[in-house]
Amino acid sequence: MLVPIKWLKDYVDIKFDPKGYVDAMTMSGSKVEGIEELGKEIDNVVVGKILKTEKHPDADKLIVTQCDVGTEVIQIVTGATNIKEGNYIPIAKHGSTLPGGVKIKKGKLRGIESNGMMCSAQELALDLDKVPENMLNGIYILDKEYPLGADIKEVLGLNDTVVEFEITNNRPDCLSVLGIARETAATFGSVMKYPNTDFKENSEDIKDYIDIQVKNNELCPRYSARMIRNIVIKDSPAWMQERLVKAGVRPISNIVDITNFVMLELGHPMHAFDYRDLEDKKIIVRNATPGETIKTLDETERKLDESMLVIADGKKPTGIAGVMGGYGSEIKDDTTEVIFERANFNPVNIRLTSKKLGL
Repeated sequence: MLVPIKWLKDYVDIKFDPKGYVDAMTMSGSKVEGIEELGKEIDNVVVGKILKTEKHPDADKLIVTQCDVGTEVIQIVTGATNIKEGNYIPIAKHGSTLPGGVKIKKGKLRGIESNGMMCSAQELALDLDKVPENMLNGIYILDKEYPLGADIKEVLGLNDTVVEFEITNNRPDCLSVLGIARETAATFGSVMKYPNTDFKENSEDIKDYIDIQVKNNELCPRYSARMIRNIVIKDSPAWMQERLVKAGVRPISNIVDITNFVMLELGHPMHAFDYRDLEDKKIIVRNATPGETIKTLDETERKLDESMLVIADGKKPTGIAGVMGGYGSEIKDDTTEVIFERANFNPVNIRLTSKKLGL
């Protein structure tokens, strides 16, 4: 399990020393597999704003830009095609270093002076599997306005350390950031700070919108749900995306990211349904019928049997309990109403279902 130290510090106040932390946690029973100091090789890379762009006089595929880096305006020549005036971007200034020992110096491109380099996700050594899709190609465009000249490591959260723990089968309580925080607090004699769970709700009754029935209480002792209306699907906040990426999860959208964030924070999976896709406005927790099928989120048709627990609507399965959600009720770009599911399922049954389906 990957645990970013900045996230861990939300729940336990420690003075972090990499070697001391690793040694103490390992001796107290939480085995550390590895430790990564993010952004260690990045230096003198700052936030810049593109003020002006114009064609290179002697090269069709190059453009000449004027960029404000806080203390000065510098000229950079680039071949990037995804930038425009007003973009906030990472800029490696003259004398900067990038991952892999790359040093950036001013020079000339086809006779025009260039005093730095605009950086892509690859050049900053960001994990491409977890970088948002719209950031994969070309220069990395920052999500909003940041102070010009700010250290890019602060802005992208690269001034952090990620510790990888090996969690054994007998310690599922440690399979979360909060779980590791508890172990950290116990190891170092620190006080735990639990996350605030206060929230606002209106006076409407969810039972007017959805009928929830649990048909097998042995395989599902508890099923809880909440409904949220009038939502807009968009990117989640930068701080949430940053934490997900460091913990090994690729950001997708605000609603999906919320479910993954809670799972990583508390160690308990969540699922979100698009409310309009729940037929007869029902959620029924039941065993599958012989020969019943479901198309899962990975767009694969799965054949079920009666030993498997499913989450169904009034007519069909919409998810395999504790294993994977269904393709039909996934969150879409125009989703406006969501049912959040948080349930307790029999772990032996989930394991058997998982093995049978190879999923």
